[in-house]
Amino acid sequence: MSVAITEAITTLAEAEQRFHLTRTEAEAFFLEWNTDLPSLSESEKTGLMDLCRRYLYQRSQGQLLESTVLLLFASPLLTLAGFYDPPFRVKAEDSVQLILPDSEEVLQGRLDVLVLKDQLWVVVLESKKTALSVWSALPQTLAYLSAAPQPKQPAYALMTNGDDSVFVKLQKGTNGVYSVSRVFSALTSIHELYRVLQVLKWFGQVIEVET
Repeated sequence: MSVAITEAITTLAEAEQRFHLTRTEAEAFFLEWNTDLPSLSESEKTGLMDLCRRYLYQRSQGQLLESTVLLLFASPLLTLAGFYDPPFRVKAEDSVQLILPDSEEVLQGRLDVLVLKDQLWVVVLESKKTALSVWSALPQTLAYLSAAPQPKQPAYALMTNGDDSVFVKLQKGTNGVYSVSRVFSALTSIHELYRVLQVLKWFGQVIEVET
């Protein structure tokens, strides 16, 4: 997908209209984030505790740039989930600039996007001056998922700014359907990170079966 398309999608309404998408609240549509999640090994839990400790230490100094969130948060998660190992391959998409109007100032941020096996997108936000909500990435994330090359298979995404993480599922079609998970907050509890890794591992199992 060209950057021009994602830059043109600035609101959720635009994404839904342009790509003929509807959000569903049916729990059965997106069971992957909260049902039959795989267990974590003690080494995985230790890895998450190290991740959390490093992230909170760096985060205590202020907002983190997208490259730092990718280094400290997203990449270690993908390593623990096994997405850097066969059969998965990672490719990077061009960054997308976000400029969102606010009542007092213009909020600026970026999306850095990693694609795993053309079925899982990891969208990382950068904050400047004022923190961007992870939800601000949803319109562009839906644009990326709508361009997934396997139209008959669901596409998934993890949107994160390090502090908060949200999962997205989209099923393409004449009228596509998508849904989102609850927000997982790394600053709240280590158990939030446990759940994020469990969901990623579940995605890995689903993707392997479906490809």
